Amino acid sequence: MNIQPVLSRLGIKADNAGTSTGIQWLAAAGSQSKTIHSPVDAKAIGNVTFSDAQQVEEVIVRAQQAFVEWRALPAPRRGEIIRQFGDVLRANKEDLGSLVSYEMGKIYQEGLGEVQEMIDICDFAVGLSRQLYGLTMASERPNHRMMEQWHPLGIVGIISAFNFPVAVWSWNAMLAAVCGNVCIWKPSEKTPLSALACQNLTAQVLKKNNLPEGIFNLVNGDYRIGEILAKDERIALVSATGSVRMGKIVGQTVGARLGKSLLELGGNNAIILSPHANLDLAMRAVVFGAAGTAGQRCTSTRRLIIHESIYETVKEKLIKAYGQLTIGNPLEGNLVGPLIDTAAVEAYTKALEQLTKEGGKILFGGKVMEGEAFQSGCYVQPAICEAENHFDIVQAETFAPILYLMRYTSLEEAIALQNGVRQGLSSSIFTDNLQEAEIYLSQGGSDCGIANVNIGTSGAEIGGAFGGEKETGGGRESGSDAWKAYMRRQTNTINYGKELPLAQGITFTI
Repeated sequence: MNIQPVLSRLGIKADNAGTSTGIQWLAAAGSQSKTIHSPVDAKAIGNVTFSDAQQVEEVIVRAQQAFVEWRALPAPRRGEIIRQFGDVLRANKEDLGSLVSYEMGKIYQEGLGEVQEMIDICDFAVGLSRQLYGLTMASERPNHRMMEQWHPLGIVGIISAFNFPVAVWSWNAMLAAVCGNVCIWKPSEKTPLSALACQNLTAQVLKKNNLPEGIFNLVNGDYRIGEILAKDERIALVSATGSVRMGKIVGQTVGARLGKSLLELGGNNAIILSPHANLDLAMRAVVFGAAGTAGQRCTSTRRLIIHESIYETVKEKLIKAYGQLTIGNPLEGNLVGPLIDTAAVEAYTKALEQLTKEGGKILFGGKVMEGEAFQSGCYVQPAICEAENHFDIVQAETFAPILYLMRYTSLEEAIALQNGVRQGLSSSIFTDNLQEAEIYLSQGGSDCGIANVNIGTSGAEIGGAFGGEKETGGGRESGSDAWKAYMRRQTNTINYGKELPLAQGITFTI
């Protein structure tokens, strides 16, 4: 694919800057640069300059200055700015979707879907700008009123992962901004060009509205830039999306300075197939959940827990469906694109080797694709495997299209298998039995942050809070009342009387 016209329309030059305070792009002598190659065809897309500590410091200072002005704008006015950004995304949806697809490797329809997700969260934030509600509470003291209100935190640091190069940033940035915060974004070093495009688009809106630099900021680099953000006490909240290993480091670092963190980490998501399931419906969800995005979603379906009475039928249907998956260039109508890089391919092959050593069996797939169409070396065949839940490799999250099948006899056993992993992000049951569905959603059911009935584990809408429990980190992003994570709560008591009664009836006289 000739991506250069797309880059040009998105304001990205061949040699790209990598640090920005809103409108201004910063340059520093001696900064490292990295050439970004597409996993689609291994071709170089462009060069990105990595930020250094000096640039990060300048960005933080500019962000502090911008915060003072930005927080003073009425929330509906901030919502109007976010609305304009949503319109800019609409105008550039095809180009940005193409870049996301080409840089990350997801199919074009998913690239478009990711940009649509950004547009949707902008719409959500616009509505939210008139709904940042507090409460009024009855006071036990006469002539007193109690209330609570919400204030922005200040600077929000956003560390995002490669698999959703732009959408997860927007979940955080749009809600944080409409709440009155300013943002510093460190995208994955594997997909920085999509971030550069977003920074250019936000800059258009800032410039048009004569707003200060530093509302939306970008710092490119590896884990060392993330460490700077996590350690800096001026950054009130660090929202990090990625591996459990990374999340533990961020959480401990931010926690050591008593800062706030919002973590969205690994998933080991399961679908339970009941004997009362609509299998035609379920198969579509399973195949998309397990093979879509080449298994590189945190919500990808990794385990399929099947009632023993339908196990063989499901296995046969899955193998037939997987045999119809087309693998190849994600911009050319194929259903499965590449993994992000050859390191991910190595993790895929090692996982399958460990599976067989532990006693599992590969039923379908499991091969690295070869030939001219797969010259990047990043394409693999989605695998269907038989496994046991206690296998070490099943307990781990492998970011690749590997689906583990296992049997169950009772619903209680199925729920225990689903919950019997360290992660707790997304989960699903397929059943037309109302009692089973309600049990699954009860206190004794799924222990995940997301629990679905008759839909798959992936493809969450922005209206609901997104996140999970256990090693998934406990954070919540996107919809519902997730906005509260980006604000500080303040309780106010107003005495409009002439006396000073104390709470709890305490008497104190002087």
